[in-house]
Amino acid sequence: MIRMLAQLTLSVLANAIGLLAAAALLDGFDITGVSFVIAVAIFSVATVVLGPLITKLALRNASYLMGGIALVTTFVGLVVTDVVSDGISVSGLSTWALATFVVWGFSVLGNLVLPLLLFKEILQRSQDSQDG
Repeated sequence: MIRMLAQLTLSVLANAIGLLAAAALLDGFDITGVSFVIAVAIFSVATVVLGPLITKLALRNASYLMGGIALVTTFVGLVVTDVVSDGISVSGLSTWALATFVVWGFSVLGNLVLPLLLFKEILQRSQDSQDG
């Protein structure tokens, strides 16, 4: 249960980093104040719920898409978040494409780096107990 909660926390933080990076790097991608928290929540829920569904559809109908499932899920998550909330606004086809890559890339990076930063002490204790 704790591991699942930690993974959920990391995922939400990584998604927040991805959305902030897109807002910082792309002119047509805007995030508004308090709505940002809601947008992160909607995006995170959308990607968690839609990821397995998109994977199942790709396996059944288009197995060649399997390598891009995370990108498709990120794009769909952005669309859902844009439609459902006022937290983000994306304008322009190129911005949609670039935002998908930026959010996905920074989310992946966040998922790799955040555990090292947030759980450094736990990881160190685990390593020490294995060594000694």
